[in-house]
Amino acid sequence: MTDLTCISPIDGRIVDRRPFAAPSHIDAAVTAAKAAQKLWARVPLLERVGVMLGFLDALKSMNAEIVPELALQMGRPIRYGGELRGVEERVRYMAEIAEEALAPISPAPREGFIRTIKREPLGLVFVIAPWNYPYLTTVNSVVPALIAGNAVILKHSEQSILVGDRFQMAMERAGLPKGLFQHIAMSHDGAARLMGSGLVDHVSFTGSVRGGREMEHALAGTFASLGLELGGKDPAYVRADANLPHAIETLADGAYFNSGQSCCGIERIYVDAAVYDDFVAGFEAMAKAYVLGNPLDQSTTLGPMAQARFAATVRDQVDEAVAKGARPHIDAKAFPADEPGTPYVAPQLLTNVDHSMRVMREETFGPVVGIMKVQSEAEAIRLMNDSEFGLTASIWTSDAEAAERIGAEIETGTVFMNRCDYVDPGLPWTGVKNTGRGAALSVLGFHALTQPKGYHLRTAL
Repeated sequence: MTDLTCISPIDGRIVDRRPFAAPSHIDAAVTAAKAAQKLWARVPLLERVGVMLGFLDALKSMNAEIVPELALQMGRPIRYGGELRGVEERVRYMAEIAEEALAPISPAPREGFIRTIKREPLGLVFVIAPWNYPYLTTVNSVVPALIAGNAVILKHSEQSILVGDRFQMAMERAGLPKGLFQHIAMSHDGAARLMGSGLVDHVSFTGSVRGGREMEHALAGTFASLGLELGGKDPAYVRADANLPHAIETLADGAYFNSGQSCCGIERIYVDAAVYDDFVAGFEAMAKAYVLGNPLDQSTTLGPMAQARFAATVRDQVDEAVAKGARPHIDAKAFPADEPGTPYVAPQLLTNVDHSMRVMREETFGPVVGIMKVQSEAEAIRLMNDSEFGLTASIWTSDAEAAERIGAEIETGTVFMNRCDYVDPGLPWTGVKNTGRGAALSVLGFHALTQPKGYHLRTAL
């Protein structure tokens, strides 16, 4: 395949088509990036921060065009206004902590010596971004990489290719040096060739477990560092002492927002037997209130999934669970837009589920959640850990000590109490098991994009 094609899930129209970059184009981009990076690394840190804040302002000025573009590309309803509020939160936070995160470290004084650890940019960072939260996932690595003094080449998903264009436009309007940031329409083969060239110093990838393994294979022998965020099967535990109305409303949003296409979306819920019936009844009412339809319509609260094949996976998991005895609480016929073979999938919740069903073990990445009754804290912990993934887990309780105690037992990258499906830029975005490796955001995100350099200066002879 020589062309990149973005097809809208709304009605199948072609949103964008362009040729993939030729190897010579990628080679020239690398040469330009490396030359620009050498000069950029010498620019004072606060000046680099200022340029990134200018990038943010430029991006925000495009929001009126960005919101409908997102709906066309991946189906999120325009009523939710895009992603730039979250982008602003992350950019401003990373700008605020840059001096602290990149500050030199001085070991304990030793007479006759000056000893310092400084953090230097890695060089060229290659970012491979996904379509589901195309601005937020991209900004996680692109902005701190540039603040830290690196050059960046971005390969955005075909499904959200216009997002990469917006990043390029905003960088240019902010006055970023030519060649320092480049968005390239790159095929999988082109990306693999670049990673295997030895010219890339770090790769940041968000995607599937299979894709993560392909990244490791492509980088083998190059010694480039690799950050992976590979999705999840994120659980929630609702204790008997939880604020039930808050838990129901927030978990329903965590399960169904973005049509469930969120790495940290809620896919399975374990509820204490004492409040199980009330929880399920409330959750069912929330699910039935969604409006499935065209995301360009302001009344739509649930848009199509990004591609029909993703919807087919969701339907297959639900059908398999029902065949094994699961109870579906939502009649898809109540959502006329939900038709087999289309990307439009009604919200669903399943009870009488167990971990023999794929819907409780494999990543669904759609508007479906399984709810199980549990008799004890120990049972909830065991079930929450019964997964190959470990991105986030949420605990719903009025007891913070209990949340911290339970959180210590859960195999996950982030523990939430009374919230979910959120990325706090002050904390590392990381995971365990097949969710990936490395960390983005926070001080640790800067550390992943720089390398330590020691200075051992003998002053007394």
